Amino acid sequence: MIQDLHAHTYYSFDSRDKIETVIETAILGGIGLLGISDHSYGVGCGRTDVCYGKGPSLDADYGSALVRYYDHVKTSAERYRSRIKVLCGLEIATRLSKDAYVLPASADVSFFDYCLIEDLDNADSIMKGDIFSFAKRCGCPAGIAHTDLFGFLARRGEEPNRYFRRLAEANIFWEINVNFDSLHSFRAHGYAAEFFQNKKQQEIVRNSGVKLSVGFDSHIAREYKAERVKTANKLIRDMGVRLAFDGI
Repeated sequence: MIQDLHAHTYYSFDSRDKIETVIETAILGGIGLLGISDHSYGVGCGRTDVCYGKGPSLDADYGSALVRYYDHVKTSAERYRSRIKVLCGLEIATRLSKDAYVLPASADVSFFDYCLIEDLDNADSIMKGDIFSFAKRCGCPAGIAHTDLFGFLARRGEEPNRYFRRLAEANIFWEINVNFDSLHSFRAHGYAAEFFQNKKQQEIVRNSGVKLSVGFDSHIAREYKAERVKTANKLIRDMGVRLAFDGI
């Protein structure tokens, strides 16, 4: 089953597509498992004029907004269940900035199918490089979004074999992001290309038992490139590595 765990809808501030449009685009592209994972601050704030320009909010009440979003995705998933499996995820912001609120400490996200955690390698992240504690706080399956993990570990002087084994033990997966669209200026992620060419990195991941995910990180449905997702799925399976939701 071809998996894509990173898609955005109009719940994210930088996308305008309806949930149904995103799902139907994935079906046309031959995707078997789609994860919709909108930005946590987009879901929680709801309106850019309320959220932007007022600094990071650690105390906002996202509760009802998160439940409403989850129910909307799940209702849409039920409509298409004979054609595609749809999961409801959440892309969680952890970087303190004026235009991307971090997830409030009080927000319960444990009922989500999974979350993608951003900014592990950013100095302004509230995680301070500790994905393990933050993932545990989330209470649902967690993945590391669009991060050059090998580069991150090299800068910190950490041993990759041990770190990836810890990820596997904590059931934290690593996203291989294959985005290529106008929102991201048609810039592909270099770490993903490097991983697909680097046999040593592949061996470390395979031996650790950590799972990977593939995400196109789609924000514009008409620019979705399903072949990039399919190719990444095949390359990962061919190297003997499991994907995050294999077997569901």
